[in-house]
Amino acid sequence: MCQTSTVAYTSPPEELERKERSILATPAGFSGLKGKALALRKEDYPTKGEVMAVIPKECLQRDTLKSLVYLLFSTVILFGLGGLAYAFIPFTLPYLPLWLAYGAANGTVAFGFWVVGHECGHGAFSDNKTLQDAVGFAIHSFCLTPYFSWQRSHAVHHSRVNHMHEGETHVPNPTEDSFAATMHAIKEFPLLGGLAHDLLSLTLVSVGFVFYLVFGASGGPAYKPSNHFWPVAPFETKLFPGKWKRKVILSAMGVFGMMGLLYLWCAAEKSIWPVAAVYVGPYLGLNAWLGIVTKLHHTDVDVPHLEGDEWNWVRGAFLTIDRPYYKIVDILQHHIGSTHVAHHLCPQIPHYHAVKATECIKKAFPHLYLYDPTPVHWALLRVCSKCISVENLNNMWVYTNTRKKTKTT
Repeated sequence: MCQTSTVAYTSPPEELERKERSILATPAGFSGLKGKALALRKEDYPTKGEVMAVIPKECLQRDTLKSLVYLLFSTVILFGLGGLAYAFIPFTLPYLPLWLAYGAANGTVAFGFWVVGHECGHGAFSDNKTLQDAVGFAIHSFCLTPYFSWQRSHAVHHSRVNHMHEGETHVPNPTEDSFAATMHAIKEFPLLGGLAHDLLSLTLVSVGFVFYLVFGASGGPAYKPSNHFWPVAPFETKLFPGKWKRKVILSAMGVFGMMGLLYLWCAAEKSIWPVAAVYVGPYLGLNAWLGIVTKLHHTDVDVPHLEGDEWNWVRGAFLTIDRPYYKIVDILQHHIGSTHVAHHLCPQIPHYHAVKATECIKKAFPHLYLYDPTPVHWALLRVCSKCISVENLNNMWVYTNTRKKTKTT
């Protein structure tokens, strides 16, 4: 059962009624949230202690055996599908559609495999820290993700989520920014400009994780330029201080070691095509899911970014969005997309407790909890099309799909 809180947050206070505290229009329109996040103010949010009071204590308990079983679940499916494809699908051009379908399917599984490594980075896998880091390092190295580097940058992301200037990953560009101006110009180009922009935006979301790891793309102004493989000049950044520099190098060695194994596989096959078909296809699928899911966690037309005194940690975490992922995808990916609010409020919750924790948070804070019922594919199209840049609206940075400045109300 859910814990009871000492603060009565079971129903929205009257002063939160949007008819009294509404933003009459947003530059890019509304999502299925209908402007809910924009109607809230800093004083409407509880403290971190009040949030933790409603989460059952058992949701914080790590079960190493259960974590290993879920790891085995993802591993067996991932390598099983890979083995079957290698054995039964010919490496010839007529079978390209089948290889593309395999890449999409096993890429979906691969993201769930990657999510287990992500849990290790948060300390949600096991009480045995050595085992936890060994598992996380192996999983993420296999997925060409630098484990300790990303553990550090992702922790910074959690510490400053939805902060306009200090956030890390998925930090939006102001309208006057040069990249934003370019995207607006493409969108405004006559005839096919809108389609070209939307396809480019979707492509950047799908491959963006690689650009983030190498160049710090979308990483926010406080840490650029950054590189998750090389923490010194010309990529010196406060993102990786002190001992983290050594861990970044260790992480890079893990990734380059995996790349060496892939090279040996190509040499043994005397061809790159088996490796491209069996490994690279799902790898691209994993990266696409990673970009899409994380983008949808923190981006929509009526979910703001904040600055200065308007931001605090609890408010930023509550500005995360849960979405209705397709059931089989949600299971294969360990509910990462449908329980992300709980994950930001308490990253140490193992994924097998996240559904229960989410229900308790939703019950205790219905006026704060963000769940957009829009089907994920439509939500993605809306975000790619309309969330081009941000402008300041009533002390909140809100997405716009035009370069015309919107007057505050």
